[in-house]
Amino acid sequence: MAELRVDPFVGTRVHVVDSRQTRPNLPSTGCPFCVGGREAPEPYDVSCFPNRWPAMEGNRCEVVLYTPDHDATLWSLGVSGIRDVIDMWAERTDALGSRNDVEYVLIFENRGAEVGATIAHPHGQIYAYDHVPSRQSRRLNASWALDPDPGDRLIAERGSWMAWVPYAPTYPHSVEVAPRQRIADLPSMGDEDRDMFAAILADVLERLDRLYGQPIPYMMWLNQRPTVEAGYENAWFNVEIVSPWRSAGVQRFIAAAEVASEEYFNPIVPEDFAACLRELG
Repeated sequence: MAELRVDPFVGTRVHVVDSRQTRPNLPSTGCPFCVGGREAPEPYDVSCFPNRWPAMEGNRCEVVLYTPDHDATLWSLGVSGIRDVIDMWAERTDALGSRNDVEYVLIFENRGAEVGATIAHPHGQIYAYDHVPSRQSRRLNASWALDPDPGDRLIAERGSWMAWVPYAPTYPHSVEVAPRQRIADLPSMGDEDRDMFAAILADVLERLDRLYGQPIPYMMWLNQRPTVEAGYENAWFNVEIVSPWRSAGVQRFIAAAEVASEEYFNPIVPEDFAACLRELG
């Protein structure tokens, strides 16, 4: 059973999903995402299927397997492998977004136990909302656009795409990726932009893993135009990547004052973090 409740004072939406309490934290035998496993009985390159323990009802939650290689990472697939994943993301955005009961398609990845990933096999997820989530709505209403001149916060550029550290990041390690020219969403992205997107994503994710010489836990999500018929003409596709680490293996916990006030205290200077990633190029 799933029930949507809304806080009557601040408007926070809470999905009460008691069925997820019974989902396993780890597979009991083998990896369900490897070929021959429960979710991948047949060989595949990139695969997508409904989540057995969805956070929302109505076939709104899907899992995307990036590769059959259990020990790979998204960046290790290279430009061509990531391009295949991007094509799957675009296909699912188009398919889910065409539903009358879907207004926003959120693509995301949790990597590492520190951010709640229970299976190490490289994969991401897709949630199809029947509304535009609050944070995405605020960014869209503020006409989010890429930082045209991040200066010392610039990390890398690939073609017409760039990656930089945001000016006021909530997390110690935070990166944004976007095209220099506005693109609304994945389905409207042409071949050249998909290739350049794959190239800069591979570049940034590899730098993050090289930062401490080990895989860094991260959360990544793709912000794109809502799938409603009209409106949001100023939507600008972008990617956010954040890690809870403040140093190698050291978790940066969000404190009570930060949760209570929604004002955050970042121990890492954004320009210094950007400089470290630039040096790893």
